[in-house]
Order: sequence, then C-alpha cells, then structure tokens
Amino acid sequence: MELIELSPEMQKFVTERHLASLTIVTATGRPHVTPVGFTWDQENQLVRVITWAGSTKAKILQRSEHPLKAAICQVDGGRWVTLEGTAVVSADELRCSEGTKRYATRYSEPKDRGEDRRVIEITVNRILGRA
Repeated sequence: MELIELSPEMQKFVTERHLASLTIVTATGRPHVTPVGFTWDQENQLVRVITWAGSTKAKILQRSEHPLKAAICQVDGGRWVTLEGTAVVSADELRCSEGTKRYATRYSEPKDRGEDRRVIEITVNRILGRA
C-alpha cells in the first residue's frame, strides 16, 4: 500500500479539536452516519474512533463478516477533509488502549468503558479535502 501523506495544513487540521461525521456503508448499502471524535495515525494510515460495544456503529461492524466501507468527514468553514477506507471494530485491549490514548491527546480523557470499550479502525486508502 502506498503511504498517503497529508499536507502540513491538513495534518494541522486533523489534530485541531473538531468533531466529524462517521459514515459506514452497511452490508445492505444503507449509510449509517453519526458524529464522532477521531484521530489520524499517519504512520499506520489509520483513523481511530473509540466507542462502546452497544453503539449502533459497533454493532454494524461486529455483524459484518468483512470490513465495510467507511468515511470520516471533518468540516470547519471552508476547510474540510474526508478520509475514506474500510472499517473494522475491535475489542482488543491494546488496540482499544491506543485509540483511547490518542483520543485523550486530541480531545480529553474519555470516560472509562472497561471491557465495554471498542475501537473502530478505518484503513485509509483515499483522502479528499481542502485546508
């Protein structure tokens, strides 16, 4: 996979404190859209969204046998970025811990969800936007 580099302006934009919309295309083709906080991991080409097992977004991904198409879109005035790829959800302790740590750095320390914590990881293969 070719490394996707964000411009310095885009890199700054995805670290500022903004919320975004997460869209997951369900197995039936219906989009599920929800507001989220997210983090961008340049090195691993991953978007991470922390959530909990009972959330609709986690349930949709848990029911799927394969990664589903997903996109994160952040907008602030004329600046915007969309990060597209395939999404999976995990209860793996290390993956959830990494997602939670990154979320705390960008936003604030989240409430502890213990064993209920999940992390959605989107492997990004396309970026659109203007910063």
